[in-house]
Amino acid sequence: MRSLERRLQFGLALSLVLLSITLWFIGNQSLRSLTENFIASRLEHNAESLLGAMTVDPDTSVLTWRRIDQRYTRPFSGHYYVIRFADDSLVSSRSLWDHTLEFPLVATGETVQLQASGPSGQRLLLLLKGFKKSGREFTLAVAEDLTPLEQERERFIQWFALLAGVGFIGLLLIQSVVIRRSFRSLEKVGDDVRRLEEGRTVRLSEDVPTEVLPLISEFNHLLRLLNQRLQRSRNAMGNLAHALKGPLNILTHSLDTSNDDDFDLDQARNQVGRIRQLMERELKRARLAGNGLSGVRFNPHSEIPDLVNVLKQVYRERELDLSYRIDPGVTPFGDREDLLEMVGNLLDNACKWASSRVTCTVIAGTAVTLEIEDDGVGLEDQDISRLFNRGTRLDETVEGHGLGLAIVGDIVKLYDAEISFSRSAALGGLSVRIKFPASADESPAEA
Repeated sequence: MRSLERRLQFGLALSLVLLSITLWFIGNQSLRSLTENFIASRLEHNAESLLGAMTVDPDTSVLTWRRIDQRYTRPFSGHYYVIRFADDSLVSSRSLWDHTLEFPLVATGETVQLQASGPSGQRLLLLLKGFKKSGREFTLAVAEDLTPLEQERERFIQWFALLAGVGFIGLLLIQSVVIRRSFRSLEKVGDDVRRLEEGRTVRLSEDVPTEVLPLISEFNHLLRLLNQRLQRSRNAMGNLAHALKGPLNILTHSLDTSNDDDFDLDQARNQVGRIRQLMERELKRARLAGNGLSGVRFNPHSEIPDLVNVLKQVYRERELDLSYRIDPGVTPFGDREDLLEMVGNLLDNACKWASSRVTCTVIAGTAVTLEIEDDGVGLEDQDISRLFNRGTRLDETVEGHGLGLAIVGDIVKLYDAEISFSRSAALGGLSVRIKFPASADESPAEA
């Protein structure tokens, strides 16, 4: 059963059936107990009245009645009494006629309640009480027919079953209408998906039931991430195409006009080298990004050690001292791919400029702070404002194309973070400090 609507209807129908059966059982038992207790209390009163109305001969089993209810003299009236003495002699009410009730003797002061068959198929409730009067011990049995009350109870149960059945059918119809109307609100999600497929919207409406809102929010989050990835991929492709265009034009021109001139061959070799650098840069970015899924949180405790190990391999010829320190209280935050690219670019840039040492520190607090330091030459104040311009290179002797810090700037703006540059007090080179807002535990799409 894959339909949620049918599952809900089946579950609610089954719940109603179980509830109806439970109510019927409890109601029947409660009504039976109520009627029997009511009759038992009346029999108790009748027994006291009979005891007060009788006079017992101490030498024989002869009883003398001062007054007695007429119900005990009318045959098969449904009200009976039997007095059984210790010698098994019996005195019965005229209402029993020639019918005999069998019951055991009970001790004086003891009370027993039981059911027995009476005349004309009547079902009797017997109250047995032991007494001692005028020196004679006897058991007084007072009985009343339960048949009229049971008939009334049966009629009540039948009406209850009829009303329960009607109510059950009515509730099934009501719940079917409610469920269908509830699921009708999900049709808007299907319309949004079709509009998304046709390119008429970029996100799904979040005006949906609370139960499916987390699913819609996560879907919108993934859509936002995919759009961001697409935009950055387009920028990267445009940057790469622009960077390759010049070297390829020069290389083509040099080869077309080549006459074995050493100058033209040197130019061709230089442009091939630049193309190789561009390719290596893109491969390095791919290695830094890793193989994670979109939407996964960035966990500094596991990601930064991996980044450091990758960069140690990339710059193994320089034997740089790369170290990191992460506060235990730092929890995963932001989007993994965004922050991997940002931290990877910053560490890569620090490794390029460092003399021998690079450190990375992540500090927990009201906001997460990331600081990367190196022991290079640092930067002058007038150069800091140019760092985030695409294609800007402050030192042409260092390999690169001026796009890494521009990407870092884009991601910093995306997360409403604060970035600052200063001279490292510990290492003497450049210190880059990024302070993420308190909402950085969410991705930009969620924030």
